[in-house]
Amino acid sequence: MPNTPIAFDMAALLDSDEAISEYLSQVLADGDTDELIRAVGYVAKARGMAQIAKDSGLGRASLYKAFAPGAKPRFDTVVKVMRA
Repeated sequence: MPNTPIAFDMAALLDSDEAISEYLSQVLADGDTDELIRAVGYVAKARGMAQIAKDSGLGRASLYKAFAPGAKPRFDTVVKVMRA
């Protein structure tokens, strides 16, 4: 029987402010900037990209593109999302 990978959705685990805070604290403590950008994207998805887009003034499609795997979002984009 072949091993089938199980889809993992980090955003689904970020279901409370406490979980988000704990996750971001751990990522910041690790000091990996690429992981921090991924984490901000996961938090945005967990909170709802449409709402983050509205609150940040950025387009929803632009947010998905900015936080897609391998993307390098601009610093001001990351800050706007973190403030949203």
